[in-house]
Formats: sequence, structure tokens, C-alpha cells
Amino acid sequence: MIAQSVLNGNLSQRSAKIAASPMTTATATAPPPALLSFADVLRITVMRRVFYAQVVSLFGDFLALFAVIAVVSFRLHGTAAQLTGLQIAYMLPIVFVGPIAGVFVDRWPIKPTLITSDLIRAALALLLIPATSIWQVYGVLAALSCVSAFFGPAQTVTIRSHVPTTGLMSANALMQIAFMGSRIIGPATAGIIVGKFTPKVCYGIDVASFLVSAGLIASVAIVRPASLQAPTGSSSNRIHAIWIDMRAGWSFIIHHAAILFFVVAMAAGLFTIGCFGPLISIYVRDTLHASAGLFGYVSGMVGVGLLVGTQIVRAIARRQMASDTGLVLWGLVGIGGGVLLLGAVPHIAATFAATFTIGFAFAAIMVPASTLIQRETPPDMLGRVGSTNASVIFLGQILGLAVSGVLAELVGVRMVFFLCAVLSVALALAGGMFLRSQKV
Repeated sequence: MIAQSVLNGNLSQRSAKIAASPMTTATATAPPPALLSFADVLRITVMRRVFYAQVVSLFGDFLALFAVIAVVSFRLHGTAAQLTGLQIAYMLPIVFVGPIAGVFVDRWPIKPTLITSDLIRAALALLLIPATSIWQVYGVLAALSCVSAFFGPAQTVTIRSHVPTTGLMSANALMQIAFMGSRIIGPATAGIIVGKFTPKVCYGIDVASFLVSAGLIASVAIVRPASLQAPTGSSSNRIHAIWIDMRAGWSFIIHHAAILFFVVAMAAGLFTIGCFGPLISIYVRDTLHASAGLFGYVSGMVGVGLLVGTQIVRAIARRQMASDTGLVLWGLVGIGGGVLLLGAVPHIAATFAATFTIGFAFAAIMVPASTLIQRETPPDMLGRVGSTNASVIFLGQILGLAVSGVLAELVGVRMVFFLCAVLSVALALAGGMFLRSQKV
């Protein structure tokens, strides 16, 4: 623990070297502190173990998710509505459980919360193996979502508690890389396993991934500083106290213009992705006339785009070449361009290029938005604000999923892509006008 504190202190000192200039001129303006690199952040033991745990558990999640999607799409010949229902079953509980979970995360000890969440999710993922109907799968995914609503904000608090402010951009980029790597490898791997073996193998790997994640988190000391503890509340009624804390999280977001914009932008981006995401398998099957294997590779290209985009966005941020809001606006435009290409050119090469572009553009939204929320949110409200943010953006994606299923049946998959492109660009224009109005 002492060695870890010294390391954190050294990293903080490194990021503040420029600010502590020996210049004696009182009017001299110090440049902003340098952002920590990936290597600096990974030298922090807690961050390193949390990153490894994220890599393992996300890989298992994507294996299981894409195994389910592949089975429903190519073995059961499921409809667009059934496919969207899979993702809605996973995300809808977070919308309602998330804000409540954030209140408890701000009060509970972080390490037991993380470990318990992993162990419960391992037991739930095990139930996918004997599942024989789509409704049983819906139930398991919904239960997993409820538990994940606690794990996500607890992980956010862990990062903010152990990573200096100047390392948050790199820390969030690393977590996105974990997501991207799993997004790249998971779909293709799931396609191979489902094609040559059985989807139950993917489900078994998912169970093991949660256990490994719990072991990694258990192997390190995670301590929330006293300054990050949430107040116990002014009401003696526990239900009323929970409501007060939830309302405080919502109020902070609504009255903080920058955070409100980023939350809306992430929700808008996920709404657009939600519209086209579950239809990719139908598009590959019916328009490209390809197999489940190609579906896995096409889906993985979103992860490749995220990987490349995260690196470029981080480089832009370190060199201060663009503002966070500018990156987010261009990200919305980029998503629109990628979806437009997907609908306009029904060709395998164009499909790879379009999904890569969508992932690249989404990185321009997620990395700066996540960093600003962690940096600007009071430490004792991180759980509530983070979980409320997750609730809003998942609601956006759910609305996209619901709309896409209905529209695909009425106007066709490609027309849904065109509508998503128009919507994404319109949201970028509206966001630009909102930002200008805030500056006046």
C-alpha cells in the first residue's frame, strides 16, 4: 500500500512538473500539465488489474452475446424484432436499475461490490447453457444487466480513486481498447466456435471470464479515500434518502451544461448505433447473401475502428488540436457518414469500410465524454452520475433498437440505415447550435 501511494504520488508529480516551473516572474503563465501515458497509468497496480479484468470479462461477454445472435439469426432464422429483443432484454434493466445502483455504489465498499457482481454474473451466465428458448435467454440477459448496473459505476469510482486527473484520458482510452479488442476478436471467435462446435462453449468461456475477473480484482487493494465517500443523507427514511441521492445525481447533470451535452451526445450516438446494430446480421444474410462467419468479421470492424479512433483522439487531446466538444460533434457526423455508406453501397468491401468508420467516429464521442464526466463530477457523486449517464445512453440505444425493428419490417433494412444517417447529422447540427447558445 505504501509503495502504491508513493507511485501514485510520483505520477502526480510528473504530471505537475511543468506547472511547478522555477520561473520567478509572478506573471508567468504555466502551461497545462502533461497527460500521463498508457505506460504511466498501467504502472498503477489497481488500474492494471482492473484493465486486465475488463479485457477478460468483456471477451467472454462478446463471445456469449454474438453466439446468441448467431444462433438466432442463422440457425433459428429469427426476425429483426427477435434480434432487437435480445439486446433490449440486456439493456432495459440498466435504464431502471442504474440510477438506484449508483446510490448504493456511492455508499458501499468498492472491492466487495466488484467481486460480488462478478461472481453473481458467473452464476447467471451458467444458466445460458441449459436455455432452450429465446424467452429463457431474454431472462438471463435481463438478470445479467441488473447486476452489471452495479459493476459499471463501481469500476468508474475505482479508476477515479486511484488514477490522477492527468491520467484519466489514458485510463478511459485503455478501457475503450479493452472493449474494442473484445469487439474485434469476440464476434469472429464466436462465429468460429458456433460453426465448428456449439454455442455452449462460448457460454462456458463467459462463465470462466467472470471468475477470472473476480480473482484479478481480489488480488489488489482497492480503497476509496474518505473524501470520496458519499454523505449518509439527511433523511431517516431509507427510501426517501435513496430518492434524494438519485435526484441529486440527475440535478447535477441537468445543471452542468458540458456534461449534459456529452450525455445527450453519447445517447444520440448509441441511438443511431442501436438502429443499425442488430440489423447487421439480417443485412449480411439477406443483402450480402453471406454466412455467419462474415457477420462476425463485419461486426469486428467496428472494434477495429474504435481501436484506431481511440489512439487518434488521444493524440489530438494530448496536443490540444481540438476541443472535447468539437471531437464529439465530428463523431456524430462520422457515424452518420458510416451508416450512409452502409446503406448506399451493398458490397462486402463497402460494408467493412462503413463499420470501421462508425467505430472510429464513436471513439471521438466516448473517450472525451467519459473523461470529462469523471473529471468534472464531484468525487462523492461519481456512482450516481455515472450510473445515471449509463441509464440515459442505454435508453437511447434501446429506443434505437425498438425503432429499427419496426422500421425494418415496414421499409427495409437499407432504408433504416439512410434514416439513421440523416438523424445523426441532424443531431450534430443541433448540438452545435446548443453549444453556441451556451457561449452567448
